[in-house]
Amino acid sequence: MTEWLLELVPHYGTWLVAVVTFLSCLALPVPSSILMLAAGGFAASGDLMLWQVAGAALAGALLGDQIGYAAGRQGGPPLVARLSARPQRAALLERARAMMLRRGFAAIFLTRWLFSPVGPWANLAAGASGFGWRAFTLGSLAGETVWVTLYTGAGYGFAGNLEAASELLSSALGLVGGLAAVILLGLWLIHLGRSGKRGPSS
Repeated sequence: MTEWLLELVPHYGTWLVAVVTFLSCLALPVPSSILMLAAGGFAASGDLMLWQVAGAALAGALLGDQIGYAAGRQGGPPLVARLSARPQRAALLERARAMMLRRGFAAIFLTRWLFSPVGPWANLAAGASGFGWRAFTLGSLAGETVWVTLYTGAGYGFAGNLEAASELLSSALGLVGGLAAVILLGLWLIHLGRSGKRGPSS
């Protein structure tokens, strides 16, 4: 499927990228990141316009996020419970719910690009939990902008060398994820220290 879609990029690049990013935000197994890399590469060669590719990818992702959020808001916890019938989905939904409870806006932002497999489930969890639409939309816009910029930009910068661009992004995102974990751990330890100081004295 991936090779077939890649062959369509120079002919239907803008529309194809929009459709694929839209579907990926609904948890459908489509190679959205690879297609954005390829579209960026075709933009570097002059076959596509980079701003059009990036704009289409962003529009598709934002629309997918909104539909996922609306589905969660309309279906509520019963919809989430039905979707949790499969163990793999249940694990992703539970992770999304936990992130939403702990981080809220930051969870929406980070699950667009750093923890992207959780993204579609975070949309549902945000809607089902009654998370505010405005905060959700702002987090979605900020996070999807990072995602689209990283992948179309890398494809453009590496002129379509998908393997090199993918390896660079994987390394960079791994480094960012590690740094984020260290920072969060540090903040948690600081919070514990301050809580201990405020505790009742004997």
